Parts: sequence; C-alpha cells; structure tokens
Amino acid sequence: MADDTDVRSSVWEESLLVEPDWICDQIKRNCSDLAIVDMRGHVRTKTDEAGVQTAEYIGARDEYLQAHIPGAVYIDWTTDIVDTLDPVPAQVAKGRQISELFSRLGIGKSTWIVAYDAHPAMQFATRLWWVCRYFGCDNVRVLNGGWLRWLEEGRPVTTDIPERDPRRTFTALANSKWIASTSDVMKVIGRQNVCIIDARDADQFSGRVRRGKRGGHIPGAIHLPREAIFDSPGQLKGPAALREVISAAGIPVDEHNTTMDEHRIIAYCNGGVAATSVLFALSMLGYSNLSNYDGSWNEWNLDDSLPVETA
Repeated sequence: MADDTDVRSSVWEESLLVEPDWICDQIKRNCSDLAIVDMRGHVRTKTDEAGVQTAEYIGARDEYLQAHIPGAVYIDWTTDIVDTLDPVPAQVAKGRQISELFSRLGIGKSTWIVAYDAHPAMQFATRLWWVCRYFGCDNVRVLNGGWLRWLEEGRPVTTDIPERDPRRTFTALANSKWIASTSDVMKVIGRQNVCIIDARDADQFSGRVRRGKRGGHIPGAIHLPREAIFDSPGQLKGPAALREVISAAGIPVDEHNTTMDEHRIIAYCNGGVAATSVLFALSMLGYSNLSNYDGSWNEWNLDDSLPVETA
C-alpha cells in the first residue's frame, strides 16, 4: 500500500486530471486506496431524413473484459449508476444504489477514484465524476486522454478482474447544489446571474435535428458544445484556451481572466451525460457554483407547457 503522503504530494490535489505516468506509478506501488474505474460505453444514434434522431445507450462491459487498465473495475453507465425505473432515460440512481455499488467495489469514503473511458469528450468518465461529487465524494479524478491515449502510449493492459477490499463501505449523501430539476431551470430562465449551457451539437441546439417530439433549446441557453473544449480525443484544452472558448460562448469571466462564482451555471444536454464534460472543464477552471440538469432534453421536450427556442 502506498504511503498517503506520497500520493497526496503528487498532482492529485493540483488538478482534476491525472496523467498516465501517475497511474502507472500508483499501480507499481500497489496502492490499495486507489480505485481505477473503467467507464467505457456508447451512445449510438440514427437520424432520419426529417431530422428526427433516436439514441441507444449502451455499456461496454465486453470491451472491459477483453482488456483494461490493470486494477480497474467496471461500472456500466447505463445501469449501475442509473435509476432504471425512472421513465426519463439515464437519470442518476438513488443514493442507496450508489452506496451498494461502491461498497461492492470496495470503494470507501476515503478511496481515491480515477475514471476513464474511450469517448472523445470523456463524457462517461465525467459522468462518474459528477455522480461522485453529487453524492459527497470529492476524491475523484479523470484520466487525461482516457483509454485511447493509454493504448497509444503502449501502457500495460490486462484481462484480470481485481479483487477489492469488501470491508470498505460507502454511504452516499446527496448534495442538491450539484443537480437541477425542471422547475429549478424554469425559475432561473432570464436571470442575469444564472447561465444555462446547452452542451449538444449545433443541429440539436437549433432544432434542425430533434431527439424527442420537440426540437430546439431552453430559452436563453448558451450554446457550448462539448467538442469545443477539447484539443484531441479525451484531452481538454489548456486553461488559457478553455477560458477563451467559454468567454467567446458568453459565459462570464472577470477582467483578470478568472471565474465568477457568484454566477450559477446549469448545464444540460440530452440525458445529463455530455453536460458533465462541460461542468468538469468549468470546475477545472475554478467554477464552483455548478449544477447538472439531469433530466435535460430527454425530459424537457416531453412537456408541451415548457418553452422552447429554435435558431
């Protein structure tokens, strides 16, 4: 087991991202306080000639079984951290389910978690990051570049399924500041100290492509597609470039190029997953007043009484 001081003196507390070298070092140290979590999955879409899009949410446990980072456990973003009884797709699971999942994986309150996936916007890894923050776990980071970078650099892989310490338990305590409901969003539309961010692509934002019975976006939403914050697949832009992107989108920064935490930011997408990539990037820059509209367009589009803009 690695010494706590050695781990904490690394980049762990300096960034929400960790590099492959750091993980390799922890693997060599056989750090039992570290949980590496494979979050690979897919969203497969089809769009017809009328611009109506359907989406299939898929886990990738089979890919994990074929090869993964040594010591990694697998969490299926479509079932393990989702309330499968909720009629709105991909809604976050209740605290009891998260407590049981983490405890079964040997993840305790003090365990350090590193998530990775193979998505170019690392949205499944950041989804776990957001779930952890929502349920009171701050010790969570994301692998910079994810699985694709890990393979490109020739890092070690395995098919071995690790045994986690069953004595470690986790109790999920929801922090409501990290989540927004439909009524929360309705209440803040038009407020100057609140930014609503749409993380979807331009066609969905404009309404040219619709997923559900209505297309368009929440009135007053700022369009910041998740792809705009990445330099290459799974690797975020640097801090200066990120600030330029978010400033150009219309998200407040002050004259010293730092963040304005008195502004509340609510991000959404279709299912509250891609939105977490944007929230993660903003958190990297020091924004703290962040919420995920988990229902997102999957929920908003269904209610004809809710306003919609197209452009």
